[in-house]
Amino acid sequence: MRILIENETDDALKAAYGEMLELSLENPCRRQWYAAWFIESAEGEHIGELCFKGLNADGGVEIGYGISPEHQGCGYASEAVAAVTDWALTQDGVSYVQAETEAENTASQRVLLKSEFVSTGDTGDEGLIFIRKKDD
Repeated sequence: MRILIENETDDALKAAYGEMLELSLENPCRRQWYAAWFIESAEGEHIGELCFKGLNADGGVEIGYGISPEHQGCGYASEAVAAVTDWALTQDGVSYVQAETEAENTASQRVLLKSEFVSTGDTGDEGLIFIRKKDD
């Protein structure tokens, strides 16, 4: 995580990653819910990141993700979001996965819809809220 923070040029992302690092250090038994991962191509090229933003009291975990512009539109975000969401929903204590995306970011909305997320009709701090609930 420290490498990610050091190399990040966007101040807002740098601050968010710093908060995630602090929370992971404060919650070592639950650090997976404050983790960030590199997304890499099959050839090992770094093409983006995906992170968890914590597990809340009602069993919700929020994800965030981004793909570098030159790799967008190739299905990498869809593959990563589906895989991490499928995994998260098998973990104890998780009842749903949430993501927020800006209203004008239709590509991100398509990624979420492909991964069986549904819009809640609500808006959060970062945009439209989508969730995928655990199958009963």
